[in-house]
Amino acid sequence: MKILRIIARLNVGGPARHVVWLTEGLDDAEFDTKLIAGTVPDGEEDMAYFAEEHGVRPVYLKEMSRELSPKDAISIWKVYREMRCFGPDIVHTHTAKAGTVGRIAAFAFRWLTPGTLIGRPRKVKIVHTFHGHVFHSYYGSLKTSVFLFIERMLARFATDRIITITDQQFKEINQDYSVGQREKFRIIPLGIDLSTLDRNSELRNDFRREFDVEDDETLCGFVGRLTEIKNISMYLKAARVCVADRENINKLRFIIVGDGHLRQSLEAEAKELGIADKVMFAGNRNDIPAIYAGIDIVALTSLNEGTPLSLIEAMAAGKPVISTAVGGVVDLVGNPDEVKDGFSICERGITVESGDADGLAAGIKKLAEDEVLAARLPAAGRRFVHDNYSKDRLVNDIKEFYRQLNADARKP
Repeated sequence: MKILRIIARLNVGGPARHVVWLTEGLDDAEFDTKLIAGTVPDGEEDMAYFAEEHGVRPVYLKEMSRELSPKDAISIWKVYREMRCFGPDIVHTHTAKAGTVGRIAAFAFRWLTPGTLIGRPRKVKIVHTFHGHVFHSYYGSLKTSVFLFIERMLARFATDRIITITDQQFKEINQDYSVGQREKFRIIPLGIDLSTLDRNSELRNDFRREFDVEDDETLCGFVGRLTEIKNISMYLKAARVCVADRENINKLRFIIVGDGHLRQSLEAEAKELGIADKVMFAGNRNDIPAIYAGIDIVALTSLNEGTPLSLIEAMAAGKPVISTAVGGVVDLVGNPDEVKDGFSICERGITVESGDADGLAAGIKKLAEDEVLAARLPAAGRRFVHDNYSKDRLVNDIKEFYRQLNADARKP
């Protein structure tokens, strides 16, 4: 079975690792998989090294990147040409730009054949995965409306199946924004390589020594791209509230792991808030196990999320997590057990309202002070992630999904 997988760019983040793991996992006697990827723009870290480490050699299209561009027409043509050469049974797109370019090319590949004249177009199946969505908090109302219209048209006319990675994401995309028919949707959660995230005291000590973090200090960390959608200013404001608490000033430290075009402005904001000595900017790092070994609390402040990989990895590493209650976060942390002033203690983590820096600060201090809670939540989170988010489970789910989809395509 031939699978053509398409992603806009292999930048730092969950989608890039997701497609590499799937391309690697579906390279056997049953499946032949090719990956097409666009270019990573300036200011974003390229994860081509990750593909190479896993033996994946994508076809790179220099014209395809994140933003809308006249070059998209060239991208569509090149993707269509790859389809003509490869002859896929299934075209599977990931992320918004690749979803547009890939599905238009696949629609053309399906119908631009002599067989169409006798009612026999190519039997290629077209699948799109939403890792998140851009229907709020990314762009202005006009641009968002345009993207929403495009997604609705593609879902109706150029998509056989739509995959979301959480129940919450399905509800938002299908029910709240009216994208796609209900019967086209399948929910297939993310999967990650859990074997690298076991507790490791040596890695923990090395990471903390690098940043001069003492054993008795609680290190709170944000891990991700430094972009507007992550609302890292909220994280900095929460750090200021924590630092202003004289009882915690010498116990709490903060780190930001990741890079992006906002780094300079965020560093300047930390200075303006008077917390530059308490917030460290670590930049992009490839030593994922060491990051989670060294951090004590993982925080996320996004305005919009699919299923955040940083929270899954933190939970797999046995770390307490606190996050804004957006998108697939609510599926990860579970239902609220106890509502406090400014935050909610859930089954597997703590949530706060989007933009509520004071609530975030209160939740961070709670995790830093309450040893029982800081042990109970990670234990539940670790069990949940190991039961539901392994890489092997993801690969097996996708294989079974493809088998059924291919069988449907071969029916007369």
